[in-house]
Amino acid sequence: MGIKYKLHPSYQHFKEDIFHIKEIFSKDNEIIHKARNVLKVIPLHGIQTVVKAFRIPNAINQFAYAYIRKSKAYKSYFNALKLQELQVSTPSPIGFIEFYRNGFFKESYFLCEKFDYELTMAEIRDNPPKDKDAILKAFTSFSYEIHKKGVWHVDYSGGNILINREQGQYKFSLVDINRMEFRDINNYEGLENFNKFWFNEKDLTSIAKEYALLAKLDEKKAISEIIFQDKKLKNHVLRRRKFKAIFKNN
Repeated sequence: MGIKYKLHPSYQHFKEDIFHIKEIFSKDNEIIHKARNVLKVIPLHGIQTVVKAFRIPNAINQFAYAYIRKSKAYKSYFNALKLQELQVSTPSPIGFIEFYRNGFFKESYFLCEKFDYELTMAEIRDNPPKDKDAILKAFTSFSYEIHKKGVWHVDYSGGNILINREQGQYKFSLVDINRMEFRDINNYEGLENFNKFWFNEKDLTSIAKEYALLAKLDEKKAISEIIFQDKKLKNHVLRRRKFKAIFKNN
């Protein structure tokens, strides 16, 4: 069995743990998320550590991740380092490890420090707090600032934005960062990044107005763009659901 791994210089004492992460992960029961991938909080060396186990990919991707593309665990680690370099908040990366058999990519894990937070942007949408409008305004400003830094989070959605209130200010942090691009972002293009939040039209309009003010864009065009991108994605998702339902019922 082959292994590829990387540990942050500050966490070299995790080396023995990362080599045995499959056994450690299988014995721990504190699951914090379970879908395609599984996340657990596991205490290691006195640190509450979040360990993300990625699902073993299909045969084509087992070959691709072995010889052509970087794995999700790899990108999670190095994207976190890049975000820290750009002073964008994200949980502190500890390291990642990949396991290979017969030359093919198999299991992979990403480790980071557990990040404490009050709420997520999904909660702002589903259970609005009294300061929702202030949070939306601050979040729009945060989004504009990371766009200026060239950060495009492909999975920019409610559950992947963590929020903390600190001395009257709102601090935002990014998670689930394996799908991320670092590139120039045109001003109106930035409005497309809000399409996975499933906000109502009123909230989208508020975001567009604030973003237009910050980026010095035409307000009406910004509102039109953000609503267009929102409806475009929603229609795409609804079409996929109908398509799947047809095959499910046949």
